[in-house]
Formats: sequence, structure tokens, C-alpha cells
Amino acid sequence: MKKQRFFILLLMAGLWISPALRAQNEKFIDIGSRLELFVDHYLIESMNGTELRMHTPVDEGAVLRFDKPWEGQFSGYCTVIKDGDLYRLYYRGIADAGSDGRSGERTCYAESRDGINWTKPDLKIYEVDGSLDNNVILANAAPVTHNFSPFLDKNPKADPSRKYKALGGLSATGLIPYVSPDGLHWTKLRDEAVIMGDKSDFDSQNVAFWSEHEQKYVCYYRTWGTMEDGTRYRTVARTTSEDFIHWEKAVVMDFGDTPPEQLYTNQTAPYFRAPHIYVSMAARFMPKRQVLTEEEARALNVNPKYFKDCSDAIFMTTRGSNRYDRTFMESFIRPGIGLQNWVSRSNYPALNIVQTSPTELSIYLNEDYAQPTAHLHRYSLRIDGFVSVNAPYKRGEMTTRPFIFKGDKLIINFSTSAAGYVKVVILDPDGSPVDGFGPENATELIGNEIAKTVTWKDGGDLSALSGKPVKLKFMMKDADLYSFKFE
Repeated sequence: MKKQRFFILLLMAGLWISPALRAQNEKFIDIGSRLELFVDHYLIESMNGTELRMHTPVDEGAVLRFDKPWEGQFSGYCTVIKDGDLYRLYYRGIADAGSDGRSGERTCYAESRDGINWTKPDLKIYEVDGSLDNNVILANAAPVTHNFSPFLDKNPKADPSRKYKALGGLSATGLIPYVSPDGLHWTKLRDEAVIMGDKSDFDSQNVAFWSEHEQKYVCYYRTWGTMEDGTRYRTVARTTSEDFIHWEKAVVMDFGDTPPEQLYTNQTAPYFRAPHIYVSMAARFMPKRQVLTEEEARALNVNPKYFKDCSDAIFMTTRGSNRYDRTFMESFIRPGIGLQNWVSRSNYPALNIVQTSPTELSIYLNEDYAQPTAHLHRYSLRIDGFVSVNAPYKRGEMTTRPFIFKGDKLIINFSTSAAGYVKVVILDPDGSPVDGFGPENATELIGNEIAKTVTWKDGGDLSALSGKPVKLKFMMKDADLYSFKFE
């Protein structure tokens, strides 16, 4: 009797699901109340008159110049971390060309309250040229300072004295772990490397983070592949760890049915609004693709070893597997106007994308490499604005795969023209409109909003559909749909 009463209570509360229904629901994607972006085809079943469109970030200009004597034209491998209201920037400081991992390389630091205006504090941690008045947070630690790459550890079980963690090193040493309580004062966690690779691995920025999605530490690092003609090319490997010390055997990332490209850095990190999606803004390196003549290079005062290649920034994603999605082979951020943007190893993205206003993301690129004007450049993008489902003036539709959600309302990030609209229809898994949510009930949504609650003629309460498999059909005209979520 007690057991029967318990099931009756569960039924009344809408919490009990029969074993048959539970087995049926396991066939469908469970998105819960997480934000979903259209950066790939993961949730898309069909498109009719619509397409996925990658959007170009807006050039906002230089924000930090590498102009201190201990920084210079070969500064790079930048990391931006937003910790509460403080933005932190880490980067390699080195003024002259030379061998990787030498003693003159240092890790420098800058900070900002808005992600736009940056200062270099006198930290008085390390002495440089006889003075403590500098922004160096790590020195005398070669080769770790060649590519020191920190992250804010979001593991809820992390020791507060190790709130920040980092990896650095080259193939001869492997990746050596460092920790910090405040992001400024760093100590070596152990002398031995925690990740060892093959010859020539790690000659780049090797990035790690705690994955909320996978509940483990993940590292993406530089390795090498071989093309069919025997040419070696720079690519990416992935490994994971439960404790940041013991790492699994690495696997080389798969890029699907796309041609291999030289990826100098990978800059893979969870997107902070949808941490199950890792966004990668990789530096695509084009060796021997020369733009400048020797005369033009001399006029710009480019180091003579660094003008016979070019590079740009590309956009990839992964959902925690050993495969990158390369829906877009085109450049995400093209080199800017002017020959100074077409030198070797310029246009390398900094690690991490951060929010700098209620509607804006900021992306940073290392520009004017190997030149006296070397600096960090900022680009902006609307929130979730990497890619959209785009419909032309002639109208189009996109239908999702069946999924299960949790919540009582649907929120979308979208924009339309004055003549355009977005309408949302809810379908059952077989494609039939759900009563009250069909085309005749859909409301035209017009405008440009980051978070718009979708309504139908009878309102927008979706609680009766929560936990049940559905599809969404977006009917659009001259519009872009960036993301959606249920709450």
C-alpha cells in the first residue's frame, strides 16, 4: 500500500516515468536547460532555404603594446582569463629572435576591469635588469616560460591554494605543472613533467582546463601528423586526467573529411555560456606563403626570419571527443589591411573568449609579430554570435533533431531585419505539430535580442512538454538565429 501511494504521489507530481517511456526517451538527445549554439549540425535535422553562416568579429583596435624592454616583438602565446570582475592577461615576453626555451623568456602579466583598457602593474616579484618594477610573474624557469599557459581551475574539489594551474615546457622536458593561489605567485607542482610527448611536440601553446562537461581535466597540445605525400604538418593531440597529474595516453584529433592544415596553436576552451561546447580559435599557419618582398620587409623593420609565411585565425568546435568539427574552412578573422599583418606567425588568437558587456564578446589576437609595433588586438562579437542559422528574404526553415528539454519557457538569441521574422513551431518526434504550438499559433518575433522569450497565441508555458521528446521548427525570413535554451 505504501509503495502504491508513493507511485501515486510521483504521478501527481509529474515525476514518475514508466520504464517503457524511459527507454524510449533514451533514444533522444537530452539538452535539459543548457544553452545550445548552432556552431555545428549536432542538433539540426534538416534545412530548407537556410544555411549556417559564420560571422566575422569586428576590429576594435590595439589594446596592449609589448613595449617594455623585457617584452618586445616576439611576445606571444597570450591567455586571457576573466576571474570575477578582473580580466587577467598572461603572455611570453622576449625581445629578440633565438632558440626556443632560452633563459631570457619570461611570463608577463597585465590586467583590466573591462577587458578593453589594460594596465601592466609593477608586481615586484622578479628582478629584471636590476629592478623589481615590472610585470613579470615567472622568470628563470626555462623552458616553461616559452609557452606558459595558465587556467582558472573550476573543479569544485580543487584546493584553493591551487586555484590557478598551468602547463609549460618543450619536447625535451615535457609539460611541467605549476600552481598558484592568486594567479600572480606561481610554484612548480613537481619537477617531473606530467605529460610527455614525441619529438617536436609542445612547440606551441599547450592548453588545459577543467571540463564541467566531462568532469575531468583536458589538455589539447601541439603534435605532428604526416600527409599522404610524406609532408609533416602541425596538428593537435588530446589527453585527459582525473587529478591533473596522471594523464591518459594522448590521441591525435580527427578533423573529419577535410584537408589537413597546419595549426600552430589550437586555443581550445569551453565556451563559458555553454561549457559542453569547446570553441577553438586556432592559428592556421601557411608556411612559405610569402606576401612581402624583402624591400617591403625592411621598410616595416620586420625581423628577416619572419616574413616568408602568413597566417590567420580559424574557427572549430568539439563536444568533448577526439574530433573537431570543421564546418567552416574559411578564415574566422582575416589578416587586416596593411603588409604588417601578413608576416610570419602574426594573427595568433589568445586563449579564451570573454564577455565584455551584456551583449558583447571579446576576442584577442597577437598582431604585428616580429616587428617593433607588436601588440595585442581586440575584436568584438555579439553574445553567442560565432555562427547563426541564416534565412534570406525569400524565407527558409530549419528543423531540429528530436530532443528532451527541462523548463517551462523557450528563449532565443536572434536578429531580424525590419521586414523579417522568426516563428517557432513545436513538433512531436514524428514531425506532427503539437496542439497549440503549430504554425497557425506561432507568433512572429521581430527584433534583435540576446534573450527573447518565445510565445504562441495561447501563451508560452511549456511545462506540459518538459521531459517529453519534441522537435523545433524555426520558420524564418531575413533573420539570424544564434542560440536557444529552455528555462
